[in-house]
Formats: sequence, structure tokens, C-alpha cells
Amino acid sequence: MRVLVIAAHPDDELLGLGGTIAKHASIGDEVHVLMITEGSSTQYKDQPEMIEQKKREITNVKNILSFSEVHFVNLPDMKLDTLAHIEINSPITKAVNKLQPEVVYTHFYGDVNKDHRVIFESTMVAVRPAAGSSIKKVICYNTPSSTEWNIQRGHTAFMPNMYVDITDFLDKKLEALTQYKSEMRDYPHPRSPESIRFHANYWGSHIGVKAAEAFMIVREIR
Repeated sequence: MRVLVIAAHPDDELLGLGGTIAKHASIGDEVHVLMITEGSSTQYKDQPEMIEQKKREITNVKNILSFSEVHFVNLPDMKLDTLAHIEINSPITKAVNKLQPEVVYTHFYGDVNKDHRVIFESTMVAVRPAAGSSIKKVICYNTPSSTEWNIQRGHTAFMPNMYVDITDFLDKKLEALTQYKSEMRDYPHPRSPESIRFHANYWGSHIGVKAAEAFMIVREIR
């Protein structure tokens, strides 16, 4: 099976579904990560070398989780809402057409981060269920420090309807997180290793396992 993970910034893919990516890879699924922004130009504008550092970090993450490939789009981070919609739609659509994935993971539409919300909207354009589409499932993942920080009511509330048992892959996710030194924070920040473990344990308790990642299915075609 071919899987496409769409992420706004380096570390989103890992925070949201690092264990699930590793699980896909472990059973032979072909997993591609489409990285939309370079993740640095705004928050590290005085450190241009951070763009290449981020690429090295996610390449290390790829090797730890054993997924297939990272594809870099290099749009400006924290500025996607200032771009024409087609500038974001286009690279996602090209990736979908080229890779022909069966499963697409994307950001949750209710995240507090605007880049995430814009990417969800562009993903929905790219994965329209046209005749002959390879896509059988479109899934939103939650990103700690973005999903739960928005108001939790109505359409912004993350309400999982799919869980993945990552008990055997949590340690690998935590190992990969050490690569993103610039993005990790001290506990009790949601991006601390302790919080990531607690987060996985919390979702796991929903389904009777030690660790899990939670998702919302947008569309499933059987």
C-alpha cells in the first residue's frame, strides 16, 4: 500500500503520526512525506542555515522510522495564508497524481495553526473523489501544541474515530523526536518527550492498549 503524509513543518509528521508511519513501514507499506514549508524562514529569519538543518533532521527521522521518501516543497513557513490558494493546491495535487496513494494523512482542519488549516483545505482539493482516483482513505491527524490549543467545540474539536496501536513503535517515535532539537521543549510543554509519551498513553487508554495515535477519518471508500 502507498501512503502519503502531508505536513506543514518538519516535526508535524512525527508529532502527529510518527508511530503510525513506523508501523506502516514495518509491514512494507510505501510511505511518502510531503513537506510543504521549509519550517524556518519566519521563526528563524536570522538563522538561514536552519533551512538545511531542518532537512538534515527530517532525513534522520526518515532513517529511524524507515519510511520511503521525503518530498520538499519549500514554501515559506507561517505564511501560507498569504499565498494564492493554487500555490499550495498545486504541489499537493502533483504529489497525489505522481504517487497515486491509497491513503492520505493531512492536518486537522480545526488546528490553531493557520498553516495547518490552509493545508487541510488544499488537501481536500487535491484528493477530490474523481473517477479513477487511487485514494481510498483521507485521514486527519492531531498535532500536539496545535490541535488541542484551539477552542474545543463545534468544528474545531478533534473527535477521533480511528486509533492506531503504536505500543511497539512508541520508543522509535521518541528516538526520532530527538532529531528535532530546535522544536522540542521542556515538560510540561506538549512537545516535550514526556508529554508525547503521556499523549500516546492517553489515546491508548481509549482503546485498551498501552500507546496509540488518534485520527479523524474524513472519507473512506470501500
